[in-house]
Amino acid sequence: MVDVFIITGISGSGKTAALKCFEDLGYFCIDNFPISLSREFIELCRKHKHMRKIALCVDVREGNFLSSFSQMIRWLKESGYNYKVIYFDAKDDVLLRRFSETRRRHPLGMNLIDAIQKERKLLEDIMIESDKIIDTSNFTLSDLKNSIVELIGLRRRKDVRILIISFGYKYGIPLDADIVMDVRFLPNPNYVPTLKNSNGEDPKVKDYILNNPITKSFISYFFPLIKNTIPLYIKEGKSYLTIAIGCTGGKHRSVVIASELGKYVEDKTYMLIVRHRDINKL
Repeated sequence: MVDVFIITGISGSGKTAALKCFEDLGYFCIDNFPISLSREFIELCRKHKHMRKIALCVDVREGNFLSSFSQMIRWLKESGYNYKVIYFDAKDDVLLRRFSETRRRHPLGMNLIDAIQKERKLLEDIMIESDKIIDTSNFTLSDLKNSIVELIGLRRRKDVRILIISFGYKYGIPLDADIVMDVRFLPNPNYVPTLKNSNGEDPKVKDYILNNPITKSFISYFFPLIKNTIPLYIKEGKSYLTIAIGCTGGKHRSVVIASELGKYVEDKTYMLIVRHRDINKL
C-alpha cells in the first residue's frame, strides 16, 4: 500500500523545506503537484516498490486547488489509502519577513499583506480538516526535521540505516561518510610477518590489535562517543548515517575496529550494516 502525505498550507510557511525533509527520509516527493493527476500518479506508485512512500505538496499555486483538493481527499479515503494532510502555517509577521528576505512574489500576486489574508481565508476549510497543523513561526530547520520525524514515526521503525564502513586511505575516503575516524595510530599487523597476509577478520589479527593498550584506551572513549551520538543524529531527522573507519590499506586495523564498533552500537531500533570496502584489495 502507498503511504501518502499531502503537504499544504500558507505560502512562506516552510512547505518546500518540509518536502526536502521528507525526501531525506526516503519519500518520493513532488512540489506544486497538479491535483488532476493525483489518481493516475498514486495508482502508478502502488505498482512500484521504490515509490510507495510519497509526499506531495499542493497549494494555491495549482489553479484548481480549492475545487479539486476535496475530491482528491475523498478519493484517497474511499480507495483505502493510508494518507495524512499536513497543514503548514506561520504568523503574519514571520511570513512578511520571509518574503522580504527571499524577495519572492506571493502566488496570489497582490499586495503582500492582502495576499496573506486572502490565502488564509481560502484555506480555512482545508486547515480545519487537516490531520496535523504545524506552525513554523519559531522553527529552526532542526525543529522542522524533528517534527516530521515524529510525524511519520521514524524512530519506531527500522527505516534508520547505520553503515559502518572500513576503508584504506590509499584508496580514498568514502565520499558519503558523515563521520571519519583515522586509526593509523594503532599497532599495524602489516609489520608482523605471520599476520601481514591475513586480514582483520582473522582471530590472530584481532587479538594482536585488540589486546594492545593503545587500542583498549582508544575503544574506551571512541565507542561510547559514537553510541551516544547516534540517537542525536536520528533526532535531527537523519535516516542514514555513515561512519567510516580508515587505516592505510583498509585490510587490518580499520576492519577490526569497524567490526567491533558494529557489535558495540548494535540496536534493534535501526538497521545496522558493517562493510569492509577494501579488505580484499592488494
